[in-house]
Amino acid sequence: MSLAAARVRARPLLSGRAGFLALVLVYALLIAACLGTLAREGELSLGRSPIANLVKTAGEFARPSVLDVWFGNPNLEYRSDDGTLLRVENRQEVERAWLEGLGRATWTTIRIATLGSLLGALLALPLAVATARNLAAPRPLAWGAKAVLDTCRSIHTLVFGLVLVGIVGLGPTAGILAIGLHSMGTYGKLFAEAIESLDMAAIEAVRSVGAGPAQVFFNAVWPTVLPQFVSSHLYIWEFNIRDSTILGLIGAGGLGLLITEATALFQWGRLATVLIVIVVMVSGFDAISRRIRQALA
Repeated sequence: MSLAAARVRARPLLSGRAGFLALVLVYALLIAACLGTLAREGELSLGRSPIANLVKTAGEFARPSVLDVWFGNPNLEYRSDDGTLLRVENRQEVERAWLEGLGRATWTTIRIATLGSLLGALLALPLAVATARNLAAPRPLAWGAKAVLDTCRSIHTLVFGLVLVGIVGLGPTAGILAIGLHSMGTYGKLFAEAIESLDMAAIEAVRSVGAGPAQVFFNAVWPTVLPQFVSSHLYIWEFNIRDSTILGLIGAGGLGLLITEATALFQWGRLATVLIVIVVMVSGFDAISRRIRQALA
């Protein structure tokens, strides 16, 4: 029996209510296997005193360090165990200086996400055209383009970042390239699906008058898929803003560096301030991108 015939016979088995229930059963078995193996290995423990630790951490998070700008002690004394005065600092001035660094780190994160997203979209566009089945690109080219997109989508941004930091050094450039390479896989998949959803009648009409591949793309494909491309770009851009906040963990700069410092020093108040900035930044961009997508609909 040929592979195509086997696929045709397998489709009815996975369709309808019986097929859905079979998939649900497989999923339930997978969940049971995951929980069972973790329990057998003793990896489901919550620690010795999870409630007490949760209450303590929540209490420290409840007072973000940004409040020290107004309510911090202007004459905070640090003393040794024997009572010797080590230094005195103005918490309000210290926090203002830290917030200035937070603003610079936020701008770095936005730049990494913005330029990385644009790079990923530009790299993905020709590969998406090659993989779209309705445009009938040469099969070796389509397979190669799909392999590149699948590979980039499979490798996490942090892995790309670790490799690129070793190649181009510390700083935003490594973050931009990491975001771009990982996003290229997602962009390519979404762009190709948008192209494959086109009405082939318009494409065949342009081909029938002797148009070449470039003319077919720019006259029949591009005007129709542009709104979907923009919507996909906004969605991935928003995701990359969240994703780029952790690239500082590997030396790419931005908010991730402040997150690393706060967690290493157990400064949960400052970590709470960073997280507030991330939530506000992502929420604001989500509101703007939603308005743009509604305008394009």
